[in-house]
Amino acid sequence: MKKKIFLFILLLSHPLLSQNTEAARKLLDEVSGKISSFKNMKFDFTYVLENRPENIRQETNGSVTISKDLYRINFLGFEQLFDGKMTYTIIPENEEITISDPEEESEFGINPSKILTIYKKDYAYQWDIKQNVMGTPVQFIKLIPNEEKKELKYLLLGIDMRTKLIYRLIEIGRYDTRTTLTLKNIKTNINLRDDFFLFDKNKYPDYYINN
Repeated sequence: MKKKIFLFILLLSHPLLSQNTEAARKLLDEVSGKISSFKNMKFDFTYVLENRPENIRQETNGSVTISKDLYRINFLGFEQLFDGKMTYTIIPENEEITISDPEEESEFGINPSKILTIYKKDYAYQWDIKQNVMGTPVQFIKLIPNEEKKELKYLLLGIDMRTKLIYRLIEIGRYDTRTTLTLKNIKTNINLRDDFFLFDKNKYPDYYINN
C-alpha cells in the first residue's frame, strides 16, 4: 500500500484557470488553518483499494490521532507512532517493532499529520466538482503532482463544506488503481495522556526490535 505521489505542473496563465486556482488555494488555506488551530485531532477512516480491470477491491478500517507533527495510527493489524524524532511500527502478530527515521517513506506514503500541507510545495491545484455525498456537501480540490511519477496521476481532496474539514482523499493511479480514504467520527481537542505519543519499550519485553 505504499503510495508514490506526483505528475507534471499545470500552467496557470489562463485567466479562468488562475481564478480557479485561487479559489482552491483559499479553501485549502482555510481548512489547513482550522486544523492547525486544534490542539489535537482523532478520527476513524475507511481505506479502499480498487483496480477494476483486475477485479480487485480491498477495504479496511483504521484510526488516527494527531497532535501537530505527532501521530499514532492503527491500521492493518499494526500500530505506528511518531514521537517527533523517530517512527515506531509495532506488529503484534510477529512480536516485532521497527524503529525508523521519519524521512523514510511510511507504509501510508505520507505522514498523516502532513496531509493538509503537502499542497503548499508538492502540487499544483485547481477547483473540481462538488458532490452531495449521503447528505454531506463535499467540494473536491484536484491536486496535480509537480513532478512526474510512475504510479500517480492526481489526487482529489474532498472538503466537507459544513465543517471545513477533510472528508475524503482519493488517489488516482496510472495503472487503473484507485485508493479512497474516507474520514469519519472526527473529534478535536480531546484529553490525551502526556505520554500518548511516546514509545515505551518496557511494554514489549518479548518483542524483537529492529532499528
